[in-house]
Amino acid sequence: MKRIGRIHTFLYRLSGGRIGGRAWGLRILLLTTTGRKSGTQWTTPLCCYPDGDDLVVVASNGGGRTPSWFLNLKQNDGATVQLGRERRAVTAREASPDERARLWAAITSVAPGYLKYQERAHRTIPLGILEPAQR
Repeated sequence: MKRIGRIHTFLYRLSGGRIGGRAWGLRILLLTTTGRKSGTQWTTPLCCYPDGDDLVVVASNGGGRTPSWFLNLKQNDGATVQLGRERRAVTAREASPDERARLWAAITSVAPGYLKYQERAHRTIPLGILEPAQR
């Protein structure tokens, strides 16, 4: 899966998101986080859901364990996203229970595949909210 993610990231960057820019009716962004253990920059392609100026990402990992990128954001909330050709700094936080209920309903109405991931998961799949960074 890491190899596929790297290829996806390469093609996305090369094409400005024209290749690999949509899945399940959602746009895809590239999220770059700082590794909580390594300090290395990691980029992951993720589906995102717009919520005003914020972008919402689903920490599903196909219903498996919590993804590394989400754990990285919990350790260091500063990140960068690329959406199409636009890059911007963001600050991440986990959705509150009320936000999650509202956003989960909206996201799964567009991308019902996440419901299957939730069935497989032995945890409540968290949502990450990527807010524009303060300048």
